[in-house]
Amino acid sequence: MDNTTYFFTILFIPTIPDFQNLVTLCKPHRKRRFLYSGWSRGEPPSELPTPCAHCPLLCPDSHMDARGYKWVRWRVWLCRVLALLTGGLLALFFYWRPRLGVLARCSSCPLALAEVLLIRDSGDKQHVVKVYTEEMEEGSWEMLGELDDTESRDTVQLYQQDQKTLLRYYLLDGLRYVWLDRKGSFVRVSILNEDWTCQDLHEFQRGLSPQEQMFRRQVYGSNLIDVPVKSYIQLLFEEVLNPFYIFQLASVCLWLSDHYYYYAVCIIVISLISIGVSLYEIRKQSVTLHNMARLVVDVKIRKSSGEEQVVSSVDLVPGDCILIPAEGLLLPCDAALLTGECLVNESMLTGESVPVLKTPLPAGDHRYNSEKERRYTLFCGTQVIQGKGDGPEGSLAVAVVTSTGFFTAKGNLVSSILYPQDSDFRFNRDASKFLLFLGLIACMGTIYSIHLLVKYNASLKDIIVRSLDIVTIVVPPALPAAITTATLYAQQRLKKLDVFCISPPRINISGKVSVFCFDKTGTLTEDGLDVWGVMEGSSAGFSELVPNPSCLPPGPVLSALACCHTLTLLHGNPLGDPLDLKMVESTGWILDEPQGNRQTLNSEFGGHRVLAVMKPPTEKHTNAVAIVRRFPFSSALQRMSVVTVTPGGQSVVAFLKGSPEMVASLCKEETVPAQFTTTLSNFSKDGLRVLALGYKPIALDTDLNTIQRGEVEKDLHFLGLLMMKNLVKTETPSVINMLKLASLRTIMVTGMDAMLKPFFINASDNILTAVNVAKSCGMIGSDERVIFVKASPHTDQSRPTLRYSLADDGAAAQDSIEINTHGLYQSGYNYHLAINGKSFAVLSDYFPDQLPKVLMRATVFARMAPDQKTQLVTELRKLKYRVGMCGDGANDCGALRAADVGISLSEAEASVASPFTSKIQNISCVPLLIREGRCSLVTSFSLFRYVALYSLIQFCSVLILYTMRTNLADLQFLFFDLVLVTFLAIVMGKGGPSDELHTRRPPASLWSLPVLGSLLIHASLVVLGQTGAILFTISQDWYVPINGTIPGEDNWPNIEDTSLFAVSGFQYIFMAIVVTKAHPHKKPLYYNGWFLALLLLFSALMIWLVMYPVAFIRRFLSLYPVDDMGFKFVLVGLAALNFFTCLLMELLVDLGLLNCLRLLRGRRQSKKPYKRLDSQLSESSWPPLNQTLCPSHNTVLHLS
Repeated sequence: MDNTTYFFTILFIPTIPDFQNLVTLCKPHRKRRFLYSGWSRGEPPSELPTPCAHCPLLCPDSHMDARGYKWVRWRVWLCRVLALLTGGLLALFFYWRPRLGVLARCSSCPLALAEVLLIRDSGDKQHVVKVYTEEMEEGSWEMLGELDDTESRDTVQLYQQDQKTLLRYYLLDGLRYVWLDRKGSFVRVSILNEDWTCQDLHEFQRGLSPQEQMFRRQVYGSNLIDVPVKSYIQLLFEEVLNPFYIFQLASVCLWLSDHYYYYAVCIIVISLISIGVSLYEIRKQSVTLHNMARLVVDVKIRKSSGEEQVVSSVDLVPGDCILIPAEGLLLPCDAALLTGECLVNESMLTGESVPVLKTPLPAGDHRYNSEKERRYTLFCGTQVIQGKGDGPEGSLAVAVVTSTGFFTAKGNLVSSILYPQDSDFRFNRDASKFLLFLGLIACMGTIYSIHLLVKYNASLKDIIVRSLDIVTIVVPPALPAAITTATLYAQQRLKKLDVFCISPPRINISGKVSVFCFDKTGTLTEDGLDVWGVMEGSSAGFSELVPNPSCLPPGPVLSALACCHTLTLLHGNPLGDPLDLKMVESTGWILDEPQGNRQTLNSEFGGHRVLAVMKPPTEKHTNAVAIVRRFPFSSALQRMSVVTVTPGGQSVVAFLKGSPEMVASLCKEETVPAQFTTTLSNFSKDGLRVLALGYKPIALDTDLNTIQRGEVEKDLHFLGLLMMKNLVKTETPSVINMLKLASLRTIMVTGMDAMLKPFFINASDNILTAVNVAKSCGMIGSDERVIFVKASPHTDQSRPTLRYSLADDGAAAQDSIEINTHGLYQSGYNYHLAINGKSFAVLSDYFPDQLPKVLMRATVFARMAPDQKTQLVTELRKLKYRVGMCGDGANDCGALRAADVGISLSEAEASVASPFTSKIQNISCVPLLIREGRCSLVTSFSLFRYVALYSLIQFCSVLILYTMRTNLADLQFLFFDLVLVTFLAIVMGKGGPSDELHTRRPPASLWSLPVLGSLLIHASLVVLGQTGAILFTISQDWYVPINGTIPGEDNWPNIEDTSLFAVSGFQYIFMAIVVTKAHPHKKPLYYNGWFLALLLLFSALMIWLVMYPVAFIRRFLSLYPVDDMGFKFVLVGLAALNFFTCLLMELLVDLGLLNCLRLLRGRRQSKKPYKRLDSQLSESSWPPLNQTLCPSHNTVLHLS
């Protein structure tokens, strides 16, 4: 049973076996959509909306394959008996393979009756989860309602008998799941509140009754992101039962039975130290994550009786009405803000240090979605810096809890750390396979050793011990640990360079990255924006550009720039969107907010409730303006607006700013300049960020407290354009050029979710602006063409269409297109595709056959929503690209986690947003990480080959000595394993990466021809070297054969053992040199001082042991005394010849010696889809320019 994975499912069953008497109690709802009730003692039924049948929360779970099982008593007892008879081996096997344990002890049954579930997720990972049952309090539920069948609502069944209700639940990755009866499957418990509308949330301001809270707490569980911290005893038990330590334990028992006491004791001590360090680090990390994830604070809630009560955040449930104090609060849950305003620091979740102003959620019948309503949502783990109520002085902001526990934003991030996605890295897969290959060699050696021992009439004990000893030699238990040393060294070097890693296995993967995606603003370009100028517009056209907005005369344009923002004051300093700060600063106006008694200020502006006052400079002969309503920016709407009032309430004016296209569409057509499109295109091509402004007078008798956004944002007058310049960072072009020279593809992905970006201008980030930045930083060459991909969605009047055009407006001349097309296809791959988020969505839904081709050639993805960024990364990975993603950690969180390698540019040392976090606030960290990844991967290969060859060297020595009826002495094994090999393996990975990125990436397959071929060649040369040493020893005149009538231990010292000790000792040393790769991904060997020093020291030590060993050392290592100096010189010379031969063969393999063998199998097509597709596109005349394409007949259209 996997104790670290949990799966919650709620299932209600009767307490008696008479299933025919089960009753489903349903209550049809009156007006709203819902549902569950629990009346008790005359209280009115509580209501909670039922889930929609097409709820997106079903999607993550729909791909899970769940099977139910029930325990079979006789099977359980049979397995227990067999476990006793096998000495616990069967229980250990079931511990390693819990799925087989369930199949052996259980029988299949319907999910509704299951006691155990076997679940297979989308990653083909299997989970075994136990069903827990608890009795709910009597009277907590009496009724469960649902919508009528016409609305296709799934129901949660309540089975009740004798006034008792049983709750059965499961946990998986910390999440609860509920049983939907008509669905016949388990889904997340959060589906119960997934269908809440904005209006539903506003109705929760009344608060919940104690009975409602108790009932929901039982259903949803406690509001805790609880990371379990296991005791040292439990950790020790789990660590010792690891297959690695089980193998070590078996090996130690074997060595002790064979009187290898010194070696066995050393291994025990080393293993205990390793276990102790491992337990300390695991528990330390668990405690750190536990403290980071666990959040318990006191929160003030409003009850249904109107009473306010302070409760622990652990007791919060969805639907609770919480009050945000003025001094702020560390949010323990996700909540929708209903009244008031909150200034929130979301850096813990996003890495963004810029506070965000949260405003009240507008009431409406549309379904609430925290991702789409981010501007109104307070996320768990974020810090509310300041809260303001809507009422009189001292009133508090009000919010309603929408998600708790692991269903919150913070819970989702913690879950991604606790249960990371498996990295399907070929090196890791091949390493496991290679261990099996070594196991096969061990079996062959075992068979040979048994044959020899039987031939020599050895005892049964000796046959068993010696044959099993071969297995411990050939299959090195230290291999996985040795490989990780390269990653640890790389992690330490990265930390010194201010790049922090929370997922060390990703370092090796970064060495194989083939395409890197970059966010634009704040990543490729500077964070800050500078106002470049303002251009007033009207039906007569645009006026002259005004570089300094403070020079504008008093009027609507100046007022719009000064008032249309969401800035707020904190300790007298304006805080908010950097773009807003720059815009307001350029006008010279000053922000002021009501303090103390608001009534006086409100009366100054016609009695309207004042949110903020904008005061003009003293030299400006104009009045102050009060902001009375704010409609914050929405990525879906691509705009924001405010309603302002002049002193005395003499005039009311609404101002709007947003993307130029959106603002123009909301303005009266006669007020928009005829040159609007041309002017906007010119500014965008110059790389300027463009915002449009509009205004609208509002009737004085309008109720501004209830006015709707839709009424404000229509029939406006066009005011003009605001241009801002965002420069490319100085490091960006050189880094992009470096990556291109290394044959790494680069992609730019601009965002559109402004709430998460440093400034919302990205919502109107024109695709031409993105192309301009791509050219400025070198992603697109000056001689390369850009093809724009435009796709239109399906409507009632038209089918979806797709069009590729060289000109963004698609109006190029036909003859020009023919010429360009001819040159485009004749000159090969010298074009780049550019596509925006809307077209990307249409392409994904209606043109799936075109999507991979676009992904292969697109360099610019503009106006991409956060989920589209994640989808882009996922689709690239489907093409078998190794994808890197670099962003600011805000709206890039999903893409950073979905990528093979995600780097967040953040001031924090570690961010849960991505595996890597860089304090270097530019993309120079990218080549640095890639170089370290390549260095680590090459070093891991070297360590793998070295440990494998070390095993084969010792395997060869032991088999030769078995043949001679002897073996290596105990302390000789100890010297080789713990002195030579261990120290060399530890320091081998200390060499740093090369200063340059090479065009060729290092290999990741251990089953490639060069790797296997070189191992086979070196193993053969090792055998030749050791065999040559034995034959040369036997040929000496003074040679005396071993006495075969006495046991091997009594034959020590002997000349055969001493000869192989000399030659194999040198082989352990020089193989470390042979397999250590440097060029082109690592610095030369002499840069690794420790490694070089140990090589020289160990070589000198071996020469001394062979040529001039002192008597004490000779007796200690059981070496045979040899007086023939010529013999010793020949052994050293033979080892040197063996070294140079291996080194020469390694160089020849690197130069392609084995490539001739590839000719025998013929040329094969690449297994990677992106390489095959690239070859096809290079030989075709794709894309078809200026042709309108429609979906093929077999395309399934997206149904809403």
